[in-house]
Amino acid sequence: MFIFAVLKPEKIKISIVNYTNTLPFKWAIKNSPFLEKIDLQEDIPSICAQKLKYKQVDLALVPVALIPELDSYFIETDYCIGANGKVDSVKLYSRVPLEKITNVTLDYQSKTSITLVKVLFKFFWKYEVNFADAKPGFESEIRGDNAAVIIGDRTFGLNGTFPYEYDLAEEWKKFTGLPFIFAAWVSTEKLPQNFILEFNALLQKGVNEIGAAVEESFDQDFPSKAEITNYLIKRIDYRLNEEKRKALDLFFSYIKLL
Repeated sequence: MFIFAVLKPEKIKISIVNYTNTLPFKWAIKNSPFLEKIDLQEDIPSICAQKLKYKQVDLALVPVALIPELDSYFIETDYCIGANGKVDSVKLYSRVPLEKITNVTLDYQSKTSITLVKVLFKFFWKYEVNFADAKPGFESEIRGDNAAVIIGDRTFGLNGTFPYEYDLAEEWKKFTGLPFIFAAWVSTEKLPQNFILEFNALLQKGVNEIGAAVEESFDQDFPSKAEITNYLIKRIDYRLNEEKRKALDLFFSYIKLL
């Protein structure tokens, strides 16, 4: 008598950023049978990037500054984390104006944001400063001529608390006239087309139903549901269109010159 084991197909591993700006994506995925087909992992951007680079996941929402480091890559969906002007959650905070900044501490959570501020200092603002990698708790060390790049949900309680705040997406728009893309859904090997079509449809559902996503997923006093809804609708631009692809190519060209 022979007993045949039925092997279940291995789940596709996906790493998603665990910031508020991905809430529409997470809400759509977690409220769909699609969740049973995947291994969904929530990480900070730098860990998403690391997992993809070392093939610990099949698909990740990664800081786009990582992409040039990959041997091969595929941008797999029509959605991203981007901004067309002010984003409010990726900022350079300072107690002095740009021309008086001498040191900039760089947020350890996202390579794209720290690369963007280097591009802006060199090619747009044209000031020379010293850059230093941040350690946890660095937010409290912004004083004198020391500025810092801070990203993500930690900015919600910081906005309006420093004399000088420079929104990096807004500054990029001033510099180039283009939107900016912070993170994209990337794989290192092409994934099945039917999987991507289903995943893309879910991302679209989340973006189209931001109000419902916030109402069902968000439960805290600060920021309020109304503030988060406004942030996701007015500040985050999720669609990966031709303008953003053009901006991405331009960003890559500046990275080569750093």
